[in-house]
Amino acid sequence: MNVRRRLIPAAAATALGLGALTACSSDSAASGNTDKFDVVASFYPMAFLAEQIGGDHANVTSLTEPGQEPHDLEISTKQRAQLEEADAALYLKGLQPAVDEAVGQTGIQTKIDAATLTHLEDHGTGGHTHEGEEAHSEEEEHGRDPHVWLDPVKYAEIAQGVGKAFEKADPDHAADYKKNTEALVTKLNGLNGDFENGLKNTKSKVFFTNHAAFGYLAERYGLTQEAISGIDPESEPSGARVRELQQEAKADGVTTVFYETLVSDKTAKTLARDANLKTDVLDPIEGITDTSRGDDYFQVMEANLKALQTALGAK
Repeated sequence: MNVRRRLIPAAAATALGLGALTACSSDSAASGNTDKFDVVASFYPMAFLAEQIGGDHANVTSLTEPGQEPHDLEISTKQRAQLEEADAALYLKGLQPAVDEAVGQTGIQTKIDAATLTHLEDHGTGGHTHEGEEAHSEEEEHGRDPHVWLDPVKYAEIAQGVGKAFEKADPDHAADYKKNTEALVTKLNGLNGDFENGLKNTKSKVFFTNHAAFGYLAERYGLTQEAISGIDPESEPSGARVRELQQEAKADGVTTVFYETLVSDKTAKTLARDANLKTDVLDPIEGITDTSRGDDYFQVMEANLKALQTALGAK
């Protein structure tokens, strides 16, 4: 029996947000009208939650394909049909405006907005850019940092909310959703402990990145993120900016400029060369690809921890 028949009324459904899934199928034939709880997620961090919590009872698909920059996603007619056929939509409102619009226009009964399940903060970045464009989303334009999944504690808060929403929408499998949620939260708490211990004693607390995605992570573990905001990833930084970074690197013991997997590394490498710094990857985990340092969220987060430990001189 299709799970849709057991869904709670729309008025009682919990509102959540979409994430980008790179590991799940994006084929519309697999997204709806199955015998499982059909969930469409916007991008990987949300889809990973749905898979971990849904387990064998959920059929999870993603609107964002592997290697696709999630901020730039446009929704196709085929993907709109996916949403209409799904039992639930899981997204992060404000991160992908096209997804927000599509979800709002569908008649899907369970809409889960992850932004409502934790507190979004303003990390003073004023929005970050990709490929020289302005801030892509409403959240970024107003200073609300959407990258909450990079803080294991906040990600665990979202997981708990998603679990409760699944329990309400598909009560026949509520016990399993609750058990899966508890197991995921336990793993996230363990990851938080790894970061706390691994970054407790470091020579430096400052790191450079070409993407202002790590504000929550930095705040959680007493670090300072210095993002190269306002610079086109395809263009070279000004001499004045290089000199400023050189001075800060010397003052704060910065050794490394981090870049990410889904955006050009040209700016980071130019800065590193001119400022005599190293480069390394710090992955915002907006998607998993063949170049990712791990096959899932936990593996990539552990790789991020090791990269930070090396760059910051962990003792």
